[in-house]
Parts: sequence; C-alpha cells; structure tokens
Amino acid sequence: MASVHEGLYYSSMMNQGVVHASVFGIKDWVTPYKIGVLVLLSEMSHAGEDAISLLERRRLNQLLLPLLQGPDITLSKLYKLIEDCCPQLANSVQIRIKLMAEGELKDMEQFFDDLSDSFSGTEPEVHKTSVVGLFLRHMILAYSKLSFSQVYKLYTALQQYFHSAERKAVEDTDMELTREDGERKMEKEDLDVSVREEEEACSGPLSQKQAEFFLSQQASLLKNDETKALTPASLQKELNNLLKFNPDFAEAHYLSYLNNLRVQDVFSSTHSLLHYFDRLILTGAEGKSNGEEGYGRSLRYAALNLAALHCRFGHYQQAELALQEAIRIAQESNDHVCLQHCLSWLYVLGQKRADSYVLLEHSVKKAVHFGLPYLASLGIQSLVQQRAFAGKTANKLMDALKASDLLHWKHSLSELIDISIAQKTAIWRLYGRSTMALQQAQMLLSMNSLESVNSGVQQNNTESFAVALCHLAELHAEQGCFAAAAEVLKHLKERFPPNTQHAQLWMLCEQKIQFDRAMNDGKYHLADSLVTGITALNSMEGVYRKAVVLQAQNQMSEAHKLLQKLLSHCEKLKNTEMVISVLLSVAGLYWRSSSPTIAMPLLLHALALSKEYRLQYLASETVLNLAFAQLLLGIPEQALTLLHMAIEPILADGAILDKGRAMLLVAKCQVASAGSYEPVKKAEALEAAIENLNEAKNYFAKVDSKERIRDVCYLQARLYHALGKTQERNRCAMLFRQLHQELPSHAVPLINHI
Repeated sequence: MASVHEGLYYSSMMNQGVVHASVFGIKDWVTPYKIGVLVLLSEMSHAGEDAISLLERRRLNQLLLPLLQGPDITLSKLYKLIEDCCPQLANSVQIRIKLMAEGELKDMEQFFDDLSDSFSGTEPEVHKTSVVGLFLRHMILAYSKLSFSQVYKLYTALQQYFHSAERKAVEDTDMELTREDGERKMEKEDLDVSVREEEEACSGPLSQKQAEFFLSQQASLLKNDETKALTPASLQKELNNLLKFNPDFAEAHYLSYLNNLRVQDVFSSTHSLLHYFDRLILTGAEGKSNGEEGYGRSLRYAALNLAALHCRFGHYQQAELALQEAIRIAQESNDHVCLQHCLSWLYVLGQKRADSYVLLEHSVKKAVHFGLPYLASLGIQSLVQQRAFAGKTANKLMDALKASDLLHWKHSLSELIDISIAQKTAIWRLYGRSTMALQQAQMLLSMNSLESVNSGVQQNNTESFAVALCHLAELHAEQGCFAAAAEVLKHLKERFPPNTQHAQLWMLCEQKIQFDRAMNDGKYHLADSLVTGITALNSMEGVYRKAVVLQAQNQMSEAHKLLQKLLSHCEKLKNTEMVISVLLSVAGLYWRSSSPTIAMPLLLHALALSKEYRLQYLASETVLNLAFAQLLLGIPEQALTLLHMAIEPILADGAILDKGRAMLLVAKCQVASAGSYEPVKKAEALEAAIENLNEAKNYFAKVDSKERIRDVCYLQARLYHALGKTQERNRCAMLFRQLHQELPSHAVPLINHI
C-alpha cells in the first residue's frame, strides 16, 4: 500500500484542522471525530455495570468497530448513533465534549493524559493488544508527537467541529417549531448550507486503515449489492478526495475503474485501469514481494484487464491486440495461470467461429491440470451453453453441469453456484420446459435467502439473480399472472435501479411483457411505441417485434421485407431460435394472404430445425401452424391427427395464449371435419367443438386477448345457430357485437389466423 505524500499535502491538511501523524512514523492521525470516539470509550470505561444494561453494552460494542474503521462523520451523526444504542451515555458524551470545546486547551491536554491510565493497574480497563487498545495507543502516540502549534490547531478544529453540530441542532429545532406554529419558514438552501458547513468541519484525508476499510466495503457492495453502495457521482467524489491526498493509492484507482464501469464510461474506466497498474509498478508494491518478476506480472495482467475492458464495450479488435500483448508477456515469463486466463478470453472473442469449442475444451483441461477451479467451472458453463445452442440432449447438459456443481461445492464457489442454477433455468426455457425452469428459478431465490440468513449478507445482487428474476417474471406473464409479474419487476427495480449495470435485463423484460399485453389487447399503436425501447436494448428482438406489429396491422409487404432481412441476419449469426420464430411469422404472412401452399416449405424447414436443435416447444408451435395450414388446404382430418401430436406439450408447458390458440384450432378442425358426418354424429362433433371453444375463451380471458375472444364468440354463435340453440346463440352474438364495436376490424377472415 502506498503511503500518503506528507510533504506535498501537509499544509492543506493543517488548514482543515487535521494533524497528519504519518509524518512521525505512524499511519494514523488525530481528528476531532476521533476525539469524540475517544470520549465515548472513556465514558464507557468509567460507567458502572448498573449505568449501562447488558443489551445496551452489546449494542455499543457492535457500534465500536465501524466507528473505529469507518471515515470521519459529523458530530450530530455520532450523537445519533450513540443515542440509538444508549441514550444515557449519549448525553454524557455530549456534555464531556461540550466542556472540552467550551473550556480551555488544558482540558484537552488533561483528557489525553487521563487516557494513559486506562492501561495502568493490575487489571487494566483496556487490554493493550485489543482492537480498542491499539486504537487508544495510536491516538496517544500521535497526540504526544504533536508540536504546540499543531495541538492548538487541533483544539481549534475541535471547537469548530462542536459549534457546527450545535448550529445544526438549533436549526433542526427551529424547523420543527415552524412546522408546528406556521409562523415562519426556513428555506431549503439555508438548511443545505448548514449541513455543508458541518460536513466540512469533519472532512479531511482518511487514514490508511480507514481508506482500506472504505475501499473494501465499497468494492464488496459493488459486487454483491450495488444499491447499498454510494451513487457513482458520490463514490467518485470520495475517491477523488482520497487521491488528492494520496495520488499513488493504487486500490483507489481500481475502485474508480469499477465505478466508471457502472456508468459505461469507457474513457474514464480505461484511464483509471491504466493508472492502477502504473501505480503498482511505480510504488514497487509487487516488485518488493516478487522481485523483478513483479513488474512483468503487472504488465501482463494490465494488458489482460485492458482486453477484458475492451471486450465488455464491444471493441473486439482492440481487445484482441491487448490480449496478444498479454499472451506474449505471459509466454516470456512462463506464467501458466495468466495464459489460462488469456485462453478463456480468446474463446470469448472467437466464440462465433466454428472451431471455438476446441479452444474451450483445451481451456477446461488446462485449468483442471493447473488447479484453477474457477476457470475450469466457467469453461464448463460456457461449454454447456454452446452445446445447448448446438442442440445436444438435456440429460447430457445436466450431467456436465452436475460435474461443475461438484467443483463449486468442493471449493465453496457460491457465485458460480448461482450462475449454474441461472443457466439451468435458461436451458429449460430454451427447451420449452417452463415447469422445470420455474423450479430452478425458485431454487436460486431460496438459496440466496438462506445464504443471507446464515452469513449476514442482506442480498446478492448479481447478474445470475437478475436473470432468474426476469425468467420468473416472463413465466408468470405467460400464464396470465400479470399482477405477480408486476411484483417481480417491482422487486427487480428496487434491487437493480436504472443506473446499475444489470438494469438492462429487467428493462428488456418489462418492455417485452408490456408489448405482449398490448398485442393481446389489440392496442397495436401502443405496441408500436414500445418497439423503440426494445430495439434500444436488443436490436434483433426489436426488429422482430416491429414486423409482428406490421403484420397485425395488415402491412404485409413492409412486414415481409423486415422479416427477410432479419432471417438472413439470424442465419449468419446462427441464432436458431430466432430463425424458427421468423419462419413462423413469414408463414403467417402467406396464409393471411391466402397462400397456404407457399407457407408449407417454410413450416417444414422450421420443424426440421426445431427437431434438430431439440427445441421442443418451438417444434410443437410449428406443428400447430402446420395443422392450421392443412386446415386451410381442406384436409381437417390430417390437421386433427397432427394436433394430437403437438397439443400435449403445449398444454403441459405452453403459455396461456398458445393453449387457447391450440384449443381454438382443435374446435375449427372439428367443425370442418363434421361437414361430412351424419346428423347425430355431426351434432356431437359440434357440441365437442363448443366445449373446446369455451376452454379456449377461458384461456384468452386470462391474458385479456379481446380480439381472439371476439373470434371465439363468433364461431360459438354460428355453432349454436346450427344446433338450433337460439338463447345461447343470441348471448354469444351480443358479446361478439360488443367486442366488434370496441375493437378495430382489419377485414381479415376469421378462419385465416390462429
């Protein structure tokens, strides 16, 4: 750790009433805030057992460590913290500080002289090697090394520290009186000025221990719970203040790098990262411990981190150049660990290539050989993801994930356990198993809640947790539970505010859910307005949704052009899932244009892809579309046979809307097949079709799909009319008329869409 530049910044610290004791060989100094903490320790030691209850003493002991390690705070905040633990002791501390600040300089001298008595006697009040004892000894030694002028400046700073708190207390009292009486108002600016004065009274450079505690605390919060960390602007202000007094503090530069990553500031993050490694080399932090090898280690890891940074921002060419430099230096130094990290990043940069899996398999074997469980597990996770997109069976993927889970539990890699469960959730959704996906997402939530109870961590706000919650929201929305999905999204917004790095996940999820609801409700203008937001977060998804809106608005030529461009783009990227979805949409355009024969080859191609890549749910949806095409071609019996193959997975794991579409199509096929039946058998077939239509209407009602409910009411009215049931026919006809007047009509025959 680099030391503070005493000679350069000594005068500015003295002007702020801060005496820098590091000049005299110890890495701590006396401040007015620390005098307040010393008064608290003195009052605690002199208070009898009857004066402070056991519960209050326990609270005070828990408060001491953050007071000793944390940065200086205002006197009013210190009073408030002590008062929450023990009101009687807070009053004693306040009186003692007041007497010292309003008295004379000799009162402060006497106070420090009395502190030394805490270690005297056969049974001292404080043990010398305890945390409190070390703090007291540091403060006594720092104070004893001060010259008279420095002692006077410290006493002046203590008086300013006290009077600032007094002014704040008076203004707070005045504010309460004005609220009650309504005689006068205090402007917000006046209150802000008083707060700023009090903050300035306790501002100053942090000691080395305070700085280390502050940096480790903020780094931990940025990783696990970003909402509890300081805001990007506030944290950068604190870091700038810290670097002003110690520009060679390497760890502060690295935290600045992490902070700039939060706001996607590529220039500042690169600047801070380079400064971090520059300071490591200039201060000799690694050279002292590792000899000359330390300098080379800093250089190669600097290049590796720079490659990771460029990769994160999508600068793949610059990332590859930095990675080549890291590999060259690591090979010269024979650093196998660094080379393994480079190999992993080589896969990330070249994962679109056909032979990328060879790099990945080699990386996993080497990581296991060199005893790097974290890299080995990440490699297995990436390999499973690649094999999932390549259409491997689920049982083989789960076996591979089980092997990685053994590594996680063996080496206590809790972060990778979360990633593994989130990946299982995504794989089950990819394969169309919504029940299994829901189970995995809930498992991750329960594991995090158990972890928070056991380890005292409030919550683990990692990317895997955000992914699992987004899957949970989408799964609830698919089943028509929009209130539950809204609650999940609300929780996501609280855990991942808009300025956090994982907020884009729930933003995209929320936009997609709102888009689907608008489409179901027939509000195409609202859905069209949401396309812009979706495109900003995911361009491919946005183009697809735009084509869906154009298709619903009967703008067939524009929709066809968009879908054709998207299809060629997805085929280049080998995004099979989107390719199948686009093929189904293009097929829908053809039969809405009364050309079902042209749609058949597209549907068969989509079915072949979904079978090859084992996308069961997309395969079922493709079969559903094939059955509808056969219905349009006048062969409803074959359509019914196909439906019996596809309807089971749809009813088991499908979305509510797809279940309704399937039941509606079954009813249409039953009606079309009943034309050649005998009268008795025909009546039975129509009755069965009406029951299926009722079930479809219930499904559509759950997702508020009024347009499809209108179609069901129309068909039911026609069937009741054929059966001679006038009352039921009139009821359905009335519902149809109400919905038809409410919804716009695009002059598309009811039989031409599902």
